[in-house]
Amino acid sequence: MKQKVFFFIFSVLFFLETNAQCAMCRAVLESEDGQATAAGVNDGIVYLMAVPYILVGGIAFFIYKKFSNAKTE
Repeated sequence: MKQKVFFFIFSVLFFLETNAQCAMCRAVLESEDGQATAAGVNDGIVYLMAVPYILVGGIAFFIYKKFSNAKTE
């Protein structure tokens, strides 16, 4: 059990910087001199990817709270 908890905490707290770009976007943005636009596009892609997970997590949390309060009443 201790090993599972350690693995979970390690997985949540440790992350690597990733590049979330499609091949076409990468080819266009790497041909550019400044990398500021590439970083902005990459951040936008990560933002668009994270929003659905946050929404689903929030909905699941509220459903859990609603059903856990219903059991105690």
